Amino acid sequence: MKYVLDTNTLSFAMAGDPAVCESILSRSRTDVLLPQPVVAEVRYGLARLRKSQSRERLTRRFQVFLGELARAAWTDDVSRAFGSIKAELERAGVRLEDMDVAIAAHALALDATLVSDNVAHMGRIPELRIENWRTRSDS
Repeated sequence: MKYVLDTNTLSFAMAGDPAVCESILSRSRTDVLLPQPVVAEVRYGLARLRKSQSRERLTRRFQVFLGELARAAWTDDVSRAFGSIKAELERAGVRLEDMDVAIAAHALALDATLVSDNVAHMGRIPELRIENWRTRSDS
């Protein structure tokens, strides 16, 4: 099974959250993917930080994850999923940020499970499988 990490899950891993790190390490390196929107959001977050030892430490940790985890590319299938999700949510009167929809679209296009700490928020997207590795003891 493939897993696509949400930005909050990667942030918890970068902070050393034991449950998240254990869940990542317990799976094959090729089964845990970083979608490009997550990479972009983390780069933005790091760029917003003032130059400090904390920013340098987080940047180094981010580089480790980039070196260890495969990327989920933004393909035509992801674009189709994005368009479908966005239109369906709009018809239902549900508003989600485009980056959240894009991350979910990667998971749907890859028939993967999204790993997010924001299950209620992302759970508004139909047919999206979601796990929260911060709260699961069996991951």
